[in-house]
Amino acid sequence: MKNVAVILAGGTGSRVGGKTPKQLLLLEDGRSILERAVDAFEKAPAIAEIAIVMHPDHMDLPQNLCQKNKWQKVVKIIPGGNERWESSWHAILAYMDEQDIVLWFHDAARPFVSQRILADVAEALETHDAVTVAIPVTDTIYKVRTGNEPPTKLKVESVPSRSDYMRAQTPQAFYIDVVASAYMKALAEEEPIATDDAGIVCKYEPRHPIFIVPGEEVNRKITYREDL
Repeated sequence: MKNVAVILAGGTGSRVGGKTPKQLLLLEDGRSILERAVDAFEKAPAIAEIAIVMHPDHMDLPQNLCQKNKWQKVVKIIPGGNERWESSWHAILAYMDEQDIVLWFHDAARPFVSQRILADVAEALETHDAVTVAIPVTDTIYKVRTGNEPPTKLKVESVPSRSDYMRAQTPQAFYIDVVASAYMKALAEEEPIATDDAGIVCKYEPRHPIFIVPGEEVNRKITYREDL
């Protein structure tokens, strides 16, 4: 099987603020979030190929970064969609004609994924065809009914046991036939599509259990300006 890392960098990063997509913002070492994310997979022995899914308005930037960083594994630069699931679907379509492919979907906004996590995902794929990364929930969780109520009107409905929940991270890796089948079934329905690839596989291909690899707190997602 050929492991292909799909770096999802198609978002605009509106919650960070500013005109520059967050994946292009610089970290303290002077390198962009996207560069750090791609670097991790460039260095991972298990990864044979990298595809960057980029916002259509910035398609030239990944090519410039490839030359700057001398990346050898970046083979495809794919235009992203308006929603995260659309970017994943575009990547699936780009590899549909190839055989024996495993797609690793990774948020470009998680620039600190470790080589330990990537090695553990690769090992899990030897015996599972669907793998995700997650960490335990440490905060108390409140179940609320939002509806159209403003935040000041919300009430706690219940307090579920946090031992039953984990926080999702990436990468999330799937044999291409599994994730492609799940997406095709999801697209055939008119219901909203899940916010991550594991959610789509869990709902539409339940016969393929998703194995969890322990994540790390440092594998955080940069979402708000404060996260920088």
